[in-house]
Amino acid sequence: MTDLSIPFADAGRRDRALEVLCAAELEPIVDFVAWRPAPGVLEVASAEGHQRVRAVAGGWESTVLSGAAPIASLDETFLDSLAAEMADPHPVRSRNAHPNAFESLDQVFDHPSAPDLVVIHTGAHFWGDTGGLLGEHGSPGVLQARAPFLVSGAGAARGGLVDGSCRLVDVAPTMLALLGIEDDPAPDGPAGDGAVVERVVAAPGAARHVVAFLLDGTNPNVLHAMVAEGRLPHLARLLDQGIALRHGALASTPTVTLANHTTILTGRHPGHHGVLHNAWMDRPSGAQVVTNSAATWVGAMQWLHPGVETVHDVVHRRRPGALSVSINEPCDTGADFSVFDLMRRGEEVDRPPRPEELPDATERFVRPSKDYRWSSLIDHTAVDQFRGLWSGTYRGRTWEIPTFSWVNFTLTDAAFHEGGPYSDMAAASLEDTDARVGRMLEAVERAGVWDDTAFVVVADHGMQLADPAVTGDWGDTLRAAGVPFRDEGYGFLYLAV
Repeated sequence: MTDLSIPFADAGRRDRALEVLCAAELEPIVDFVAWRPAPGVLEVASAEGHQRVRAVAGGWESTVLSGAAPIASLDETFLDSLAAEMADPHPVRSRNAHPNAFESLDQVFDHPSAPDLVVIHTGAHFWGDTGGLLGEHGSPGVLQARAPFLVSGAGAARGGLVDGSCRLVDVAPTMLALLGIEDDPAPDGPAGDGAVVERVVAAPGAARHVVAFLLDGTNPNVLHAMVAEGRLPHLARLLDQGIALRHGALASTPTVTLANHTTILTGRHPGHHGVLHNAWMDRPSGAQVVTNSAATWVGAMQWLHPGVETVHDVVHRRRPGALSVSINEPCDTGADFSVFDLMRRGEEVDRPPRPEELPDATERFVRPSKDYRWSSLIDHTAVDQFRGLWSGTYRGRTWEIPTFSWVNFTLTDAAFHEGGPYSDMAAASLEDTDARVGRMLEAVERAGVWDDTAFVVVADHGMQLADPAVTGDWGDTLRAAGVPFRDEGYGFLYLAV
């Protein structure tokens, strides 16, 4: 049989690409480029300098090879309020912080289909003709990587908004700890990357039920400010009965949707769970893999590495007979109920009402914005699914109260992208989502298990304001220089093609 696998690029081709990408011409849009030249070594280069990083006991050892280190600060506290962020929305490389960036970048290259180079765009970069939006993410920079993280209810610590951070890989073991379940790997399964965030769990095992809400693409500084202003009463109620980390939960590179949805639900980095990006190249076949699209969401979990379990799987393995549900979430492996599973089996799914009949929807944006309207319809179905399941009777069958409930809200991502993180549209999306969360909290109360339920609020990444004046595509420059490449997901470059 002919070997169709695509090899990694040789050093000469890689260095030619780096020469182009790290030239001053592309500095407004290329923050830095990362690659793995040898096992155990990560290198990062920019127009200003070059550094080498190695994992050592207790952390990372960084050596500057020339110029200024592209990743100079790992400060998790940088721009940790809305006022500070709005005063400095596009910090240049020398001032920016990339907390947890070394681990976040290095894990990408553990995947068998890792790219030759990971190109990180600047925070100001507006994609222009390639689909530019006012809100952007994908980088390990602090504003794009920082997601909100709140834990409330049974077993949760109290304290409101407190300083500190964690990683998104820590969310799965923390949710399981609230249920008193250790996140041990399955026999023959790979080890997890996360750890229990002990400061948010006061009483492990105190919760009989965990309800988790993912507010896709939500900027935590915006969320925290709106809670403080009284504009999100239901999320404020959860914060009053729990704890949130001011510096958030840090997403894994690439800080994009499906890679980090899967990270949250498996406790593993994208390079270790298998869903490497929203799109990448499968090296064995050379085929493009697209996971984050309406056409491919239902089958995206085929790319999970063997032995990788979701929280749903662990709950079932450790609590036989427990009910675990996944609502509007592509990473649904192991769930007893999932709309995506209904679609895979060819069953009819519930349809939302007409847009003008939607409750909890800001008409000002539902009418003119296609993405706001579509996401509002999808999120409304999430409310109906959750309330139906928690009522005990749904789709013609009886349901026990779920041990684990996962709910994915899409509206926030659509609005933060389209309007930008500081826009009225972004704020409206949080207010609409808060109202939908409130309807779900009512369902938990009606079920009579409020005091036995823990709640988790998280996002898959942050969102940073782009600058429409900073446009460009490094692909044009690479092509003009005669460098062959494939750019998947924007920023994953495969050179031996």
